[in-house]
Amino acid sequence: MLKLGVIGSNWITERFIKATQESHSFWVHAIYSRELEKAREFAAKYDAPYYFDSLEDLANSDVDAVYIASPNSLHAPQAIQMMEQGKHVIVEKPMASNYRLAKQMYAVAERNKVVLFEAYMSAYLPNFTIVRQKMAQLGTLRKVFMQYCQYSSRYQKFLDGDNPNTFNPNFSNGSIMDIGFYCIAACIDLFGEPQSIQASATLLTSGVDGHGSVILNYEGFDAVIMHSKVNDSYLPSEIQGEDAALQIDMIALCQKVELYQGGQLPISIGVQQNDNPMYYEAQAFAQAIQAGGISPEAKQRALSTAKIITQIRLQTGVVFPDDNE
Repeated sequence: MLKLGVIGSNWITERFIKATQESHSFWVHAIYSRELEKAREFAAKYDAPYYFDSLEDLANSDVDAVYIASPNSLHAPQAIQMMEQGKHVIVEKPMASNYRLAKQMYAVAERNKVVLFEAYMSAYLPNFTIVRQKMAQLGTLRKVFMQYCQYSSRYQKFLDGDNPNTFNPNFSNGSIMDIGFYCIAACIDLFGEPQSIQASATLLTSGVDGHGSVILNYEGFDAVIMHSKVNDSYLPSEIQGEDAALQIDMIALCQKVELYQGGQLPISIGVQQNDNPMYYEAQAFAQAIQAGGISPEAKQRALSTAKIITQIRLQTGVVFPDDNE
């Protein structure tokens, strides 16, 4: 079993560790945290024999792969540091602050002959696979609506005068980076890169977007995207063709997929998925390592998503420190 090192000790890290345990894909071997005591406690919780407060020590350890769940602005430098020491890397989405860094990361992976895997969990869900398979049944595409609007648990702290990472441009955060990502990545996966982009957003006083809208223009149809971290929405996402339409409940999790056709009652075409949505990406990462690399489609999706999100940000005036280098 592959030895896994982990950077980060938050809720998403715990969810991924549980996914690796349930899928029997990795053995958690080492934990990194900036605070050694926190790393020790986290390692004890998951029976990891090693813990570090030094990234260099983790990079020089005998782990086979590293999961990175640090703030967005740290993804690229940490991933590059690990890959330069021969470690395979699975990095939380978005994989980098911008397109330039995403390209650099893949160049480092190729040079060191290691796997770089973006943890876009939706792509590996059984129900998203069903969506891909049903696209041909929709006929000529005409309209797409994707939404992910969720009131952030940290927004009140921001309003109270704190500066949580979630709304801090120094950590390459904001609505399009955090949750709008799922809508953009889904469109890239299903339809490829758009011909043009129109984006708007409401910026918070910190300089990141609190919410926004995007229109991706394709030949013959367009995709309208709504994203927000300052309000909730309960609408499904929908892909509309001339012959039928698909509705997807919660685009990030694909909890329910329904087919609408000919004015008839919807047909549920989804399947029961694992309660931990990261289960499937943990499996896919292990399989990619065994296969010697990710698919060309996965790499192109990651790069295209980074490119489109970078363009959206710059259109709406969201600029990160990494953009100025």
